[in-house]
Amino acid sequence: MVKEELIAKLIPIFRHYGYEGATVSRLSKATGLKKASLYHHFQGGKEQMAEAVLEYTASWLEENIFAPLQSELPAQDRIILMIGEIDRFYARGKNPCLLAVMSLGEADDLFHQQLQQSLKKWLDTLAKIVEETGVESRQARLRAEDAMIMIQGALVLVRVTNDTQPFQRAIAKLPQILLEN
Repeated sequence: MVKEELIAKLIPIFRHYGYEGATVSRLSKATGLKKASLYHHFQGGKEQMAEAVLEYTASWLEENIFAPLQSELPAQDRIILMIGEIDRFYARGKNPCLLAVMSLGEADDLFHQQLQQSLKKWLDTLAKIVEETGVESRQARLRAEDAMIMIQGALVLVRVTNDTQPFQRAIAKLPQILLEN
């Protein structure tokens, strides 16, 4: 099995159980590999697996969120592209946020810097696009933060209620939050 395929199988476990709950048994079962084989691919154990998942996710965000947001398209088109990718990334609200679950407990100690950088880049990129539409810098930053609050809050609500409608409503409001003058 190619390492990228392994990582893709590890992602749902970390997403749904967080770092502490992503036991080696669960990770082994998800990949179909015995523990020894899993450690052969990830000599650093669960921590290295989590790092690989976060690196894979950061790469995905770079390619599917940041690159389109930094393109030469009009601001509204870039925001619409981002919303479509967010919807896909979170499976219309069914997938928990990896950044959120990996910022708890021991994982926060291990990966805080990496998570902080990803979120900061996302907020900075969004704020810059909002500024391009003529919104003052501080207000643009607040709008970017409000958009992230909407996304993350909706994901928490979905997780607790098992109803994806709050997520769908939240992402439908993002253009209004980010681009309305």
